[in-house]
Amino acid sequence: MFDLSYFNAVLLDMDGVLYRGQLPLPGVNDILALFERRGIAYACVTNNSTLTPAQYEAKLAAMGIAIPAAQVITSSVATRRYLEGVEPRGTPAYYIGMEGLREALFGDGYFIYDEQHPRVVVSGLDSGATYAKLKIAALAIRAGARFVGTNPDLTLPTEEGLVPGAGSIQALLTAATDVTPLVIGKPEPTMLHAAIEILHADPQRTLVIGDRLDTDIAGAAAAGLASALVLTGVTTTADLEHSALQPDAVYVGLPEMVAEWEK
Repeated sequence: MFDLSYFNAVLLDMDGVLYRGQLPLPGVNDILALFERRGIAYACVTNNSTLTPAQYEAKLAAMGIAIPAAQVITSSVATRRYLEGVEPRGTPAYYIGMEGLREALFGDGYFIYDEQHPRVVVSGLDSGATYAKLKIAALAIRAGARFVGTNPDLTLPTEEGLVPGAGSIQALLTAATDVTPLVIGKPEPTMLHAAIEILHADPQRTLVIGDRLDTDIAGAAAAGLASALVLTGVTTTADLEHSALQPDAVYVGLPEMVAEWEK
């Protein structure tokens, strides 16, 4: 039997776990209260690279969910953390992305924005991407710049339907340069490892909670972490029946998980 009481750290996906669209999902505040009572460390870990942690804090607050910015780890935050380990302060860098990525890379001056001779090119989702931006990135990558992708999501769900995501921009740059980026976000393990380091958590006692087999559960497997799937987002019971990849536990939603945790 899967023993939830064993875990003292949790990595939560956001969309499909905490909320859908602009609506909080049932049980969100109950599970946060459970974490508080039991002293369970947690972080929200999202592939989204467009928003800053502070913007996420405000977005969640508008839905009645109180999670501080310090406990929100976006793929932009994880990308910056990775790059700090391989590039020194003052490294010239270029990016294709939005406010979340700009703030993570350049907000404190660690990286220097440079369109002429960047040593690093980081590509995330950019709804304002232009040919000129792509040209700068492609030329830099061809000249030897390190190529990093925030997350591999090929599409982004919107009210209008699926539109190109960060992975589509990276695929275009790969087609133009013959260089494949190092990807930070799920299902790659780098972002989850970064979250564990930030929490000072024990990987053996850390649980990933997500709603997608292809990112959350696959990412947990790649990082060697236990995983629990909630059926409030993308993955359905039919998907589970046809998948070789399986989570360690499945719950209808957060209320069922909380009830099991409190037994």
